[in-house]
Amino acid sequence: MKKCSGRIQTAILSAAMCMALAGSMTAGAAESSVKDEDSVKTQASGTEAAAPSEEVTLNFWHHYSAQSPENETLMNDLIPKFEKEHPGITVNAVSHEWADLHDKILISAQSDTLPDVARLDSAWVPEFQKMGILVPLNQEMSDFGDVSGGLLESAMTTAQIGGDSYALALNTNTKILYYNVQGLKDAGVDVPKTMDEFAEACRKLSGTNKNGQQVWGYDEPGLSGWNLCPFIWSMGGAITNEDQTKATGYLNGEKTVAAIQMFADLAKEGAITGWNSGDIPMTDGFGTGRYMMLLEGPWKVSELAGAYPDLEYAVAPVPAGDGGSVSVLGGEDIGMFKSAHKDAAWKFMKFMTSEYAQEAMAKCGQIPCNKEALESDTVKKADFAPYIEQLKTAKSRPTVASWSEIDSKLSEAVTGVVNGDTTAQDAMDQLAAEVDELLAEE
Repeated sequence: MKKCSGRIQTAILSAAMCMALAGSMTAGAAESSVKDEDSVKTQASGTEAAAPSEEVTLNFWHHYSAQSPENETLMNDLIPKFEKEHPGITVNAVSHEWADLHDKILISAQSDTLPDVARLDSAWVPEFQKMGILVPLNQEMSDFGDVSGGLLESAMTTAQIGGDSYALALNTNTKILYYNVQGLKDAGVDVPKTMDEFAEACRKLSGTNKNGQQVWGYDEPGLSGWNLCPFIWSMGGAITNEDQTKATGYLNGEKTVAAIQMFADLAKEGAITGWNSGDIPMTDGFGTGRYMMLLEGPWKVSELAGAYPDLEYAVAPVPAGDGGSVSVLGGEDIGMFKSAHKDAAWKFMKFMTSEYAQEAMAKCGQIPCNKEALESDTVKKADFAPYIEQLKTAKSRPTVASWSEIDSKLSEAVTGVVNGDTTAQDAMDQLAAEVDELLAEE
């Protein structure tokens, strides 16, 4: 009874009083002993905060390929470092294929077996938010402003819905112009800086090569929002109004229609191709000189290095129009589900978006969202360095739950236009009305 004897030395107590206090003093001594033991553990771990009172296992689902450098960095560097810095928290990371992860989250939401945290394609966030399974981080995390302020503003827009933020930007990407250096030189074509110059370059670069094979000025493998938005936005058009509540007047506006008509005209002239069944795959077409230009992301660097190491190509910003040079944002966010161990989950999310973790992933080819990591030598020397400037003006596709359906309808409508089945104005008028109905249901 160390505490009791200490008090006897400083005051004269009766035996009865000491007996009355004995029970509480025993409990106090036990509590003091536990605190002393926790203090020793904290000092030994080298962290400032005491270990959690109970062990927590965080389930983290992601779609880093199981055999990829990203997954190796996650498992052998990042998670061990996080667990060392946060004793008592264990991270159980599970890799899924991209499409499988989306479907597994949908199924798990119905059976209440969601993970704590997941790496989400940014296009999934609105869908999961509408289902009510994501945590509005700005409402529940007191330091959200400090954390989000350290991340790239454009990338953070992918998780902003109705004034709230439902994830943190984890990694980002966008598209820039790739061009065949010798092809442009032979045709006497300068690298296009404007949309008008782009259209003219497509025409001049098209035709037949010395082997009698058809050559196209530009390749576009699809006609969805990912493919079309850089042209629509750069030419001053839009998909919806700023509030994302209305498409009429925007999706069928003069400048959006002009962008779609440009595609249709160039397709009719045989200057662009790529979205048709049987067309040459993008990498092969560009690598063999059949496609002279394309818009692509940073992954194309390694693809070309592996398949066509001798190809001489260069990159440039998206050609500018009335809207400037505007590309489309891709990438992934990290989100927390409402059933999560929220305190531990938030610590992990902050760690994964920290300068250390982001720079580690940058070495694997992931473009960081952390502003400090973006200033690192690792990033400045990376293959994706040319994309950093384009990211400053890149925009997110509409963050609405119905985007997948809207995107499918957009692709179908534009396909009809480039095939000559309808005019750009008629197709966009009809599509805008349909999109208005979908947005009204949000």
